[in-house]
Amino acid sequence: MKMARRLPRRGAAGAALFGLLALATPMAAAPQEDSAPRARELGVRARELGVPFPGTPGPLNAITDVPGVLVGHTTIVFGEGPLVRGDGPARTGVTAVLPRGRSGDPVYAGWYALNGNGEMTGTTWVEESGFLEGPVMITNTHSVGVVRDAVVDWLVNQGFGQQPWALPVVAETYDGFLNDINGFHVRPEHAFSALESASDGRPAEGAVGGGTGMICHSFKCGSGTSSRAVSIGDTTYTLGVIVQANYGGRPDLMIAGAPVGREIEDLLPQRGTAGGGLEEATLDEDGRLGSIIVVVATDAPLLPHQLKRLARRVPLGIARMGGMASNGSGDIFIAFSTANPGVASSRGTITVESLANERMTPLFHATAYAVEEAITNALVAGRTTTGVDGNTVYGLPHDRLREALRKYGRLEGTP
Repeated sequence: MKMARRLPRRGAAGAALFGLLALATPMAAAPQEDSAPRARELGVRARELGVPFPGTPGPLNAITDVPGVLVGHTTIVFGEGPLVRGDGPARTGVTAVLPRGRSGDPVYAGWYALNGNGEMTGTTWVEESGFLEGPVMITNTHSVGVVRDAVVDWLVNQGFGQQPWALPVVAETYDGFLNDINGFHVRPEHAFSALESASDGRPAEGAVGGGTGMICHSFKCGSGTSSRAVSIGDTTYTLGVIVQANYGGRPDLMIAGAPVGREIEDLLPQRGTAGGGLEEATLDEDGRLGSIIVVVATDAPLLPHQLKRLARRVPLGIARMGGMASNGSGDIFIAFSTANPGVASSRGTITVESLANERMTPLFHATAYAVEEAITNALVAGRTTTGVDGNTVYGLPHDRLREALRKYGRLEGTP
């Protein structure tokens, strides 16, 4: 068993690159054999399994199709067996989304909460100013503070900021069923690693970064991403999303219009017992453990109020999956535009470009469709995972997903 190495605290002047801490831990086998284990190793995505989605994706089908956007994950996985607070087992991490890379140039942004039983720091200033200054970070519920403080440190060292203080945007979902969440295993160096390893390649999906310990519709889930190419007039824009999905009941799960949750009623999360066995855990009967964070990026020229309109369309994609925004769910979304560079630095009159409201409908569609696909990608990438006290969450079996889609006439032709 490999243990996550605790890195030394970075000094104020330090700028060393911290490696990605994605350490493998043996995962418990599902009670039913999956006919496509090799596909999982290769990182198969929903479209490759024959899941149909509306719209045309970008080259990577990821938020990083939006020029300038970088994504980094730090994954923390170590320990097994009984929970010992502070010692693990740990199944958690941090995800970083950098809107204009490391330029420090703020972007226009807007945010929206469908249900507010969650946290996204810094949003009062986003609402007031219309700008997102710095990255968007996603982690577990009890690590928001340490990640926020680390981002302040990072921003100071980078020399970013339009004002002499920082109000970072850090969001969360709860991973306490699999992770020693009260052991506070996320440290500043993990946030630095996510920021400094961020790249414009296709981000990893599933149990990575902040999504490492997350559960969606009672299957293993986590991080997922998708994008759409959107033609408006003579111009093609790109819109991409990344999700940290940790919400939803099994009976409600819909994929491409097929009631997959009702077709796969077994493989529910199992709670470890004192005798070393497993018993069914009803995680979602009242929605207490639900939440989803969504970041929407586009290069379309939109103003803050228009970006809030985009953020308000995120729930349409979640609803297509069967999400209901329960009382215990933190469903919080932020959208930003990489157009109009340099507008935050001006101290005089500025000229900006924006789409007319009447031309935004294709972006509304793209948002809903990309969110739906990103959540599905997170589910498809999920692998059976065992965490604290032997608690086990099963991955969505690809063969049974295809069977369900075929039954309802929703499976596209694949080998």
